[in-house]
Amino acid sequence: MQICVNFYLLVIVKKLYHLSTCSTCQRIINDLNLPSGIEQQDIKNTPITKEQLQELVQLSGNYEALFNKRARLFLAQKKEGFQPNESAFKHLLLEHYTYLKRPVFVLDKQIFIGNSKKTIDAVKSALNE
Repeated sequence: MQICVNFYLLVIVKKLYHLSTCSTCQRIINDLNLPSGIEQQDIKNTPITKEQLQELVQLSGNYEALFNKRARLFLAQKKEGFQPNESAFKHLLLEHYTYLKRPVFVLDKQIFIGNSKKTIDAVKSALNE
């Protein structure tokens, strides 16, 4: 008689998507004094994959929440009358790193997007749990 037992390992994901050349990202990283267990991905050198983007969307609820509407490329397109929808947001996020609102922290099953004081305070709180 053979007994098959499945063990499930709870994986705690701690990841930071950032742009190493962004002074705001650098300041936040330095201010947070991140623990060594957080994987950091510089999105300029290692672009976000379709799979990673899908994971981020599952946590955030939609592509627009991840989208940087202050990106210079987007502002130029907007001047030309470009009106994006969810499909366009997805395409642009995969096309160029500048479209991702930064930084993006994934801590366990929580996502923190952007650099507002409220968001960074929430990251600090989540890191201290």
